Amino acid sequence: MVELLLLVLIVVVLGGALLWWRRERAAREARNLADVRADARRWYERLGGQVMNLSGEDPAARQALADAAERYHAAGSQLEQAGSITQYRLARETAVEGLTYIRAARLALGIDPGPPLPPLAAASGAGELTVPRQVEVQGQTFQAGPQPGQDTPYYYPGGRVRGRPVPAGWYSTPWWKTAFGAGVGVLGGMLIADALFSPSFGDPGYDAAAAGGFDDPGDAGADFGGGDFGGGDFGGGDFGGGDF
Repeated sequence: MVELLLLVLIVVVLGGALLWWRRERAAREARNLADVRADARRWYERLGGQVMNLSGEDPAARQALADAAERYHAAGSQLEQAGSITQYRLARETAVEGLTYIRAARLALGIDPGPPLPPLAAASGAGELTVPRQVEVQGQTFQAGPQPGQDTPYYYPGGRVRGRPVPAGWYSTPWWKTAFGAGVGVLGGMLIADALFSPSFGDPGYDAAAAGGFDDPGDAGADFGGGDFGGGDFGGGDFGGGDF
């Protein structure tokens, strides 16, 4: 009889401990989800404030602001549909990417770009352009450089185009969009990438070791990551001292 009571007591204790553990795990997951959701919304709202309040006539600034607005709408849609930590991190990454375009627009307008942003996961290892460059591809001239200009009004925050690291900087045309497509556009975009980031420039603008194995357009088989979230834990982050 005593042994039976002891067995029942053990079962009750174990059952209670299991129930407590499940409740604690659910509460912890709920807290984590709430924290990630709040963080994503914070970056989204900051992006919205900049999109609504910033304007300019400079072509490079207008283009960067248009790209920022596109990311703002994309992040809003992602937030509406998000229900998991990964999905909220996706929305956060999109919002932070939009803010990189805001910084670019502010630079083009000649005003303070504001405090630094958290690094974009998609831009990891891509680096940034440090010297201007100009190439001829199939009879057309393409330019790129570290500063906005009349001939380089398209900003790219850095990332990978079909596996090739593409540094952040200003470009004469958004060739990466065609490289992300299909057919002739892919080949044309990768030819431009090959020419722009040829070793002949001496300063590729990104980690040369990370670019190994992509000298041939045929090797470029990975997915494009510069404008889209590729997964992973992006952690927290802030501007480091206030709003723009």
